[in-house]
Amino acid sequence: MNPVDKPKATTCTAYKAEVKVLLKRAILDPQGRAVETTLRRLGTDNVEGVRIGKHIELTLTGERAEVEAQLERLIEQVLSNPVLEEATYTLTESTVAGTDPQTAGNTETGPETSPEHNAG
Repeated sequence: MNPVDKPKATTCTAYKAEVKVLLKRAILDPQGRAVETTLRRLGTDNVEGVRIGKHIELTLTGERAEVEAQLERLIEQVLSNPVLEEATYTLTESTVAGTDPQTAGNTETGPETSPEHNAG
C-alpha cells in the first residue's frame, strides 16, 4: 500500500479472545495421565483428573456479533479439532486506537467481558 493511501487513524472496537481447547472427556489424555503420574510420584496424592490442553489468545476487531461468529469459525476450522477436542472462549472488549499495526497492539481493557462460551 502506498503511504498516501494509508487509512486515517480511527478508533474501532477490538475484542481480546481467550480460547481454551481440551480433549473431549471420552478421549484418553496421555499427557494429562503422565503429569498426574509424575505428581503422585512426587508425593502429591490429592490430585486427580489432570487434563492438558491449549490456551490461545488473539485480538479481533469489528462488530461483536461478527467477531463472535468469526471466532467460532476459526476455532472449528483452525484452532481445534472438533472430532477430538472441545473448545470454550471468552471475549473481552478493548479499545484499539488507530489502524496502524504499530498502534493496533496498544489496547486498553474495557468493561465488557463475556462469560465462557462453548464453541461449535
